[in-house]
Amino acid sequence: MATWGRRRAGLGGRERVTLSAGECYIVHEIYNGENAQDQFEYELEQALEAQYKYIVIEPTRIGDETARWVTVGNCLHKTAVLSGTACLLTPLALPAEYSHYVSLPAGVLSLACSTLYGISWQFDPCCKYQVEYDAYKLSRLPLHTLTSSSPVVLVRKDDIHRKRLHNTIALAALAYCIKKLYELYSV
Repeated sequence: MATWGRRRAGLGGRERVTLSAGECYIVHEIYNGENAQDQFEYELEQALEAQYKYIVIEPTRIGDETARWVTVGNCLHKTAVLSGTACLLTPLALPAEYSHYVSLPAGVLSLACSTLYGISWQFDPCCKYQVEYDAYKLSRLPLHTLTSSSPVVLVRKDDIHRKRLHNTIALAALAYCIKKLYELYSV
């Protein structure tokens, strides 16, 4: 059902890079019986575990669900980083008697988002992928063979740095919160 694609063509005078057969996997929307949705999910799971560089999801329902899942993971990551940064920088920007009203909730939010990401997304193979919207990058893919007008395209990206970033910031925010709570309640 799924096919691998290669395509070579010019775009604006630039030569496109040819994809090898192992870089792109297409989950085609072909209904062969009543278990088609289960088959689509199985194909997607196999493609994620095989770690293809690009995964094109043609079935609308599973594509939208996957895009939402990636978006929620991105939101948790960004919230952990931004709230942790707010926790750590608020004491520098606000007077000492008011800073803990902002920094402590921000630190708890950062820790909560980082923990939730670690529990729910860290071991999911989908967390290694991002939804691709760049028209030039999409033009390199064999999208001409699809029957769907709006497929979801996932691109595999290394996420070790982003995990380190939000975990480091969340741990620093946790350390700050523990220190601040100790100062507030020990006096």
